[in-house]
Amino acid sequence: MISFYPGPSQLYPQVKQYLNDAYDSGILSKNHRSPDFIEMSKNTILTMKEKLNIPKDYTVLFTSSATECWEILGESFIDLFSLHIYNGAFGEKWYEYRRKLMPNAAAMEYSIQKIPSLNKLKNIAEKPEAICVTHNETSNGTQLKNRVIKKIKSQFSDSLIFVDATSSMGGVTLDWLSADVWYASVQKCFGLPSGMAVMVCSPKAIAKAKSLNQNKHYNSLTFMVEKMQDWQTTYTPNILNIFLLGKILEEIPNITQIHRALKNRKQEWEDFLKNNGYNLLVINSQVRSDTVFTIKAKEEHVKIIRENCEKAGFLLGKGYGTWKNNTFRIANFPAIPAEAIEQLKEVLKENNKSAIK
Repeated sequence: MISFYPGPSQLYPQVKQYLNDAYDSGILSKNHRSPDFIEMSKNTILTMKEKLNIPKDYTVLFTSSATECWEILGESFIDLFSLHIYNGAFGEKWYEYRRKLMPNAAAMEYSIQKIPSLNKLKNIAEKPEAICVTHNETSNGTQLKNRVIKKIKSQFSDSLIFVDATSSMGGVTLDWLSADVWYASVQKCFGLPSGMAVMVCSPKAIAKAKSLNQNKHYNSLTFMVEKMQDWQTTYTPNILNIFLLGKILEEIPNITQIHRALKNRKQEWEDFLKNNGYNLLVINSQVRSDTVFTIKAKEEHVKIIRENCEKAGFLLGKGYGTWKNNTFRIANFPAIPAEAIEQLKEVLKENNKSAIK
C-alpha cells in the first residue's frame, strides 16, 4: 500500500534500512545523557539547519508531536495575549486549546479562498503579544505564503509570531526570519514514522520565554533550551526518530531543490485533475497548498473514489472538519515516489468524470 494520506504518510524507502542500522548501532539502548546520544543529537540538528537553511542562531528542539507544541507554547507564554489567525480545523484547534490553558486569546477566521486581511489586524482593540498562524492547513489544502507571514511580522514587530508548519516543513522553503517559532511533526514532509516533532525558535522567542520564566512544567521552553545547550532533551526522547531524521537529512538535497520539485509536481497534479474532471476545493491558486491537495465531490462519489484507489493499493486522505464528507485529500510529500504518482493517476482516470463534478 502506497500512502497519499497527508500524515502519517509514505515513508522514505531508505527508512527500512535505517531501522536496521539504528538497531545495529546500539544507539536505541543508550540513554539521552550519554555521549553517543549527544553526538547524534548535535549532528542531526546541524544537518537540519544546513539542509533547511535555518539561521545559525535559531535553536532546534525535539518534542513528541505538533500537538505538544501547542501546550509548550501555551504554558511557556501563558501570560501573553495571543491572536490566532486561521481558516481551518487545525488552526481552530490550536486556538481552542490555548483558551483551555488561559482565556486571554482572540481569533480571526478567514476564508479558504482568500488571503487574511491585514487591515482587520489594525482594528484589533488589544495589541496581540503573540500571533499564531498555520502555514499549511492540512484540513483543507491551503497555504499562508511566506510573504504574508512576513507582512504580519512587519506590522507587529514587537509581537512574537508562532507558526504551525506541520505539513510543509521539510517540503517547502520557509522564511525563518519572519517568525519566532516554527514547529512540525516528522510524519509528513520529513517522510518518517509518527511520534516526534521539531520546534525551531528564534533568539527573540527564547529571550521572552526566559523573561517570563514559566518553568513549572517538564517541557517548559526555558528548560528545553537549557538542556539543548548541551544537545540534550529534558526527557528520554524518541531516539529512533532522531536517528532516522539525521540519516534522511544527510541524504536529501537542500530544501530549495526539494521545493522546486514539489512545485513542479503540484503543477502537474493540477493539470491532471483539471483535465480529468476533478474539482479542487481551493479555487484561488494564490492560497493553494504545495503539499496537500483537497478535491471536492459528492459524498457518495468520494467514498467510491477512495475505495477504488485503496483496492488498487493507494491510500487517499479522508476529508477533514467542515469538508469531512465531501472531499478527499492527496499528499504531495517528498517521500512519495514519482512512479507511484503516475500509477495513482491512472487509477483516478478510470473514475467516471461526470460523477465527480
